[in-house]
This record gives sequence, C-alpha cells and structure tokens, in this order.
Amino acid sequence: MTLATEIDQNGTSPEKLLAPVLSAFWDQPDSWTLDTYRRHEGYEGLRKALAMSPDDLIAYVKDSGLRGRGGAGFPTGMKWQFIPQGDGKPHYLVVNADESEPGTCKDIPLLFANPHSLIEGIVIACYAIRSSHAFIYLRGEVVPVLRRLHEAVREAYEAGYLGTDIMGSGLDLELTVHAGAGAYICGEETALLDSLEGRRGQPRLRPPFPAVAGLYACPTVVNNVESIASVPAILNKGKDWFKSMGSEKSPGFTLYSLSGHVAGPGQYEAPLGITLRQLLDMSGGMRPGHRLKFWTPGGSSTPMFTDEHLDVPLDYEGVGAAGSMLGTKALQCFDETTCVVRAVTRWTEFYAHESCGKCTPCREGTYWLVQLLRDIEAGKGQMSDLDKLNDIADNINGKSFCALGDGAASPIFSSLKYFREEYEQHITGKGCPFDPAKSTLWADDKNAHQGVNA
Repeated sequence: MTLATEIDQNGTSPEKLLAPVLSAFWDQPDSWTLDTYRRHEGYEGLRKALAMSPDDLIAYVKDSGLRGRGGAGFPTGMKWQFIPQGDGKPHYLVVNADESEPGTCKDIPLLFANPHSLIEGIVIACYAIRSSHAFIYLRGEVVPVLRRLHEAVREAYEAGYLGTDIMGSGLDLELTVHAGAGAYICGEETALLDSLEGRRGQPRLRPPFPAVAGLYACPTVVNNVESIASVPAILNKGKDWFKSMGSEKSPGFTLYSLSGHVAGPGQYEAPLGITLRQLLDMSGGMRPGHRLKFWTPGGSSTPMFTDEHLDVPLDYEGVGAAGSMLGTKALQCFDETTCVVRAVTRWTEFYAHESCGKCTPCREGTYWLVQLLRDIEAGKGQMSDLDKLNDIADNINGKSFCALGDGAASPIFSSLKYFREEYEQHITGKGCPFDPAKSTLWADDKNAHQGVNA
C-alpha cells in the first residue's frame, strides 16, 4: 500500500496528499531569485554534501531510492556510480531540459519558477562524480526560461556557488547553458550529446554507454531536470525523510502534469503512488458535465488508460503492472467528446514529423501509420486497415534504433485494445461519429473532421 493510499483511507482530505517541495514557493514574488531560494534553505543541501566524500555522497543518493524523473525511472545514484574513477579523463554532467513530450510540462515550469534548485543539484552531482564542467541542454523555444536560467547562473557565480573553490571546498565547476533548436529526438540522451557537440541530433549505437564514452567521448552522466533538482532536498532533509513518501520501490515526491479536459489543470507535486482519482478529486474533476474517457499516465508515448484505471497507483511498479509506463507523469485527460482516432492520429503525425530518419522501422513505419489513420479518420478506411495498423506498429516496436519508435507504437496498440469499436465505427459509418463542435481540445476540429489535414 502506498503512503498516499494509506493516508486517504485514514480520512485525510485529498489536499493533504500533496507534498510541495520543488514547488513549495512557486507562487511567491521573485521565486526564481537567489534571495528567495536562500530564504527556503537554499544551498544548505550543498553545504552538507561538501562535508561528505564523493563516494559517500553517491552511496547516500543511491540509498535514498531516488529514481530518474525523465521517464525511464533508472536509479539516479546508480547512474552516478557507473562513472569510472581514476581514468584520467574529464567527467561531464549533462542535464536534459529538452522537454518535448506531448502533454509534459514539469521541467519548464520548474526552471522558470525555481532554477536554483537545479543549479544546487548540479553542483552536488558534479562533486559526486568528480566533474568540473556541467551543461544544461534547454529546449530552445522557451526563451523566457532561457533568460531566467542565465540570470540564475549569473547569481550563482556571483555568490560563489559556481566557479572556483566553491564554498571553500576546492571544487571548481563551470556551468554552460545550451539552447537546443527544437528537435524532439534530442530528448534521447545520445542524440542530445551529438547535438551538444555540434552534430545532427541522432541516437548513437550503444554500447559504449554515455557513462563510458559520452560527451566528447568522455564519461558522462545525463540526468533529467527534476531528478537533479530533487537532490538538494534529499541532502538537506535526509534520505529517511525522502523514503517516508511514496512507495517502497518508488520513494519520494514528484511533479504530476495534469492537463486536458479537467477543471483544474496544472502541476501537482505529490508522493509517488497517488492515483488519478485522488488528483482529480483535489483539482475539481473533469470539466463540468463530462466524464473521463481515456488518459495517458506519462505523455502520449505511453499506452493509454481508461476510466477503469482511475485507482492505479501512479508509481513505476503500479503503472507498469497495469500495462503502461509512468514516463514523465504527464496525465492528459480526455472526456467523452474526444475522438480517440483523431487523438491518436495527431500524436502519430507528431512522431512521424519528429523521427530523425536514421532507422527504417521508425522512418517508414510512422509515415504509413499516419496514412492509414488519416484514411480511417476521414471515413475512407477498410476493416483490414486495423490489422495493418497493428502489424506496422509491431514492426516498429522494439525494432527501431531508439525509444521514439516504441513511443509511436504505444498509442496504436492501446487504442486498438480499448477502443477498436470506435475505429470500426469510422470505417462502417464512413467518417467520424463525434460532433467536433462539442470538443474543446483542438481549435481546428471542424476542418479536421471534414477530412482537411490539420
């Protein structure tokens, strides 16, 4: 039983299930400044980390149970531990801030409202892996965040948290903020490294893994923004405090992005293991007069769920056991006015557009998935197209160079599993049975349902 479930069964109000740590003072004036961060025990975690040896620090983070918040959920301390020591090479930390997954919006608000939590986490991580140079690879379209991050880095240098002999520890650290050019594929860690080196962003063949030969062929740790930003609180308040939240195998707090046809969309920071039902209870539920039809637990690249899964614990094990992935915890909720075929078509168009083209299964497969889905949505499909969709998705899933292909196949498999009848209605009825005027999800619904490519 998760902590969230246990508290709820004891009669505590849903709001009590929230655990604001990273988002504790987002609503305060000038929340992004160094002064505000210091007033909330900022850089105290760094002070405690520098009093430990690097190896003890890695062991401490590993013992806390912190898992990567970028999607895969790999243990953060273990990833740090993979960096070879005494190899005579420079070590690098690269923070993946290229948040591009449809429905995901947690790292960008975090950087906008509380960038110093990331900077403090970076200094701690670099001390642990014995790195003197770190990079933040930011999604380049978010210019206001880029400016605010640059200002936070400037403040940190000025205050002595970056640069030479940080806090008298002897640690020297340079931090570079790099703006990407807007490619979804650069969210894949090895494609990100190629892009950072000035090459075309395409996934690398592994092995060697980044821990052995990453940036500039040197040992490199690639971590998500939220993963690194969570480290200072663990050091400051203790690993036992961190493990008191969440579930046994998925401890701690995390940010859930709630969006779609909900009354109160936004970021909800709660212990891992909370359920969508609990989040909807505290956010006002679905929009008035409507019910939940389907939702994604971790962005559009994760298999979709239905209203039957409202009580699935939103941790790595719970979501996995139910047949999906927690991913980036992007909870996109769609009500009964939404056409599943249309939603899956738009997602697939995105993946086809963002495919880097390096491997044949993804490059060709996503193209043909889009052609079939567009025909079905426009009422020009055949029943045999449904098996063809499944077959093409199967030829992409697990056979492409990186996880983009798997992400493109997930909505196909899950939507056919739960809503095959709706696909059949598009075919037998020669078009979409849904009234586009009732949906508020896309502004161009009317044209799209008439067969115009949006």
